Amino acid sequence: AFFIYLSLYLSTYLFFSSSLSFSRYAIYFIAMVDAATKKTLAAIPLLKTKAGPRDKEEWPQRLKEEVTSLIKYIQNNKEADNDWLRIQSNKDGTRWFGKCWYVQDYKKYEFELEFDIPVTYPMTAPEIAIPSLDGKTAKMYRGGKICLTEHFKPLWSRNAPKFGVAHALALGVSWCGYLIRMCCHGYIAMVIPSV
Repeated sequence: AFFIYLSLYLSTYLFFSSSLSFSRYAIYFIAMVDAATKKTLAAIPLLKTKAGPRDKEEWPQRLKEEVTSLIKYIQNNKEADNDWLRIQSNKDGTRWFGKCWYVQDYKKYEFELEFDIPVTYPMTAPEIAIPSLDGKTAKMYRGGKICLTEHFKPLWSRNAPKFGVAHALALGVSWCGYLIRMCCHGYIAMVIPSV
């Protein structure tokens, strides 16, 4: 319901303000959903172990915390009727992959998602990639990596090492979902296949 209201509000706003550029529109959107994002992040358990893939002794404990917070995040999404993600990792927990989707006008847009845990994790955030969106918009980097520098990196650095994979997904893939919504509404020129 929130996104329907937001879409109607923004489309009306765009109709009456034709000089509004995409970047201003993006900033306006981020300001509006800031409270919702904070609420989502607050519901995800924070992690306690400061360990990365190179820390052979503490990494398994960190990985358990990651899985626990991911399970809670996905449960919260299902309870809020906002189920949009399936994810799994390799045996070592250093490579993650899965699917995310968005439904618009009774069409399901489904995307493969992947990322590697950086060597300096958790102090460095993972770079989430949706390869099928590579080159489709200016907000996607080479390989389909989601542009997170301006909005996401400062927040991650303030909250490291308490943030984990679930927090990265909540922030990163949600931003990508925003881009997909803008494409579906025609505000960004990007061709995305429906399933």
